[in-house]
Amino acid sequence: MAHVGLALMLEQFGPARALDLARAAETAGLSGLLAADVFQPWIPAPNSSDDADRAPFMWNVLSAAAAHTSGPLGAVLTPNYRWHPAMIAQASATLAAMYPGRHWLGLSAGEALNDAITGAHWPRPPERIDAMFEAADHIRKLLTNSAAGRDTRISGTHARLEGARLWTLPPAPPKILIATAGPLTARRAGRHADGFITMGGSLEKAATLMERFTQGAREAGKDPGATLKVVRLHVSFAPSIEQATTAALRHWPQAAMRFNTSDLRSPFDVAQIAKLVRPEDFAGNLLITSDAGEIADLVRGYRGLGFDEVYLHNVGSNDEDWFAAVRAGILPALR
Repeated sequence: MAHVGLALMLEQFGPARALDLARAAETAGLSGLLAADVFQPWIPAPNSSDDADRAPFMWNVLSAAAAHTSGPLGAVLTPNYRWHPAMIAQASATLAAMYPGRHWLGLSAGEALNDAITGAHWPRPPERIDAMFEAADHIRKLLTNSAAGRDTRISGTHARLEGARLWTLPPAPPKILIATAGPLTARRAGRHADGFITMGGSLEKAATLMERFTQGAREAGKDPGATLKVVRLHVSFAPSIEQATTAALRHWPQAAMRFNTSDLRSPFDVAQIAKLVRPEDFAGNLLITSDAGEIADLVRGYRGLGFDEVYLHNVGSNDEDWFAAVRAGILPALR
């Protein structure tokens, strides 16, 4: 059975609750954690006092949570704007050394909300995608050379590296995955990466991404079955549809925004746009349900497409209801 784990959405909560969720997920039977590097939340909390403890540092949270869990440890972040590829390589290598065989690294093209805060030039998507693939090559070369006892010097279009070597290394390098939402990037990831990660939308779109990734892998002479395919699924689960809809509108309205949100820079701007979101706008992007069986069916659909790891995120704060559904409804149906 493919791994079904927990997506820790650090935009929503601080480190203490993240650890509580990780432990509760493990108890409920979920295996593995996926976290993304964020600097601020998508929207200000409905209760402004909640904003004092959100968007913690991803590497700290993952390192601590891993000690209380088993299964994979996925970390997704954007290279170049806040993170030099060498620093990403060091952080990833250290986590993989602490928890051998569990960690994989995901690279994304980024979002201005998190990655444009330094005031550096914020490129258009094609340039950010090129920079992401270049960083993947830099990180892989640094890991490989360091394991062989060699320094690495790189003069790239987007980053430079001068005589660097990693001194803490895992038994085996972490797999490097590319975050993709489009078929061209998926095919390129198949050629150049160890796998890909995507957010759940329609199964038809996910099937296209899988097809293009597989095509790219075969073009590069790789076995697609030896790569790692990961999907993160957002759901809003509650005892009633009304409660689940309210939670989606309150906590995760960005899922219903029918445009590219990667250039939005302020949570307060996102909050203004969120006022226009209607419940029907979530269709195809976020499952709103009171039936655990529907979530099991969704997971089963992605597993059928060939995804190796599925990470679930319930957008609401009804943790007790959610993990009860995981334990008694979702996982038994998948077995």
